[in-house]
Amino acid sequence: MPRLPKITTAKIVACAAVFAVLCIAAFYYFVDPASGLMPRCAFRTLTGYECPGCGVQRALHALLHGHLAEAWHYNAYVFFALPAAIFYIVVEQGRHRWPRLHYATVRPAAVIVIGLSIIAWWVGRNLCG
Repeated sequence: MPRLPKITTAKIVACAAVFAVLCIAAFYYFVDPASGLMPRCAFRTLTGYECPGCGVQRALHALLHGHLAEAWHYNAYVFFALPAAIFYIVVEQGRHRWPRLHYATVRPAAVIVIGLSIIAWWVGRNLCG
């Protein structure tokens, strides 16, 4: 009798994550965030300034439709944040396979650089925009 592959918790989590990403992508493909169905940014409503995430929903919608310039206009940081998020997910899933890479990406200096880049984006988009 042939042996069935062993299903581990990591494989189940990875499949669930892929399924969740596909569901979110389908949602943002079919639902236009500008239609009024999505919540408004509380920070922008209260202060009048844009937070680092303002425009992300519209940018994802535009990206999924292949409108790169429009996505850049809504929130240019998405072009840096999405690849970084994917990279961190891959590195976290492979932390036992690539322990030195994992350590280099989660050490405090790397996290501080990411935090500072978010703050710089936040301030820059409100001063220059």
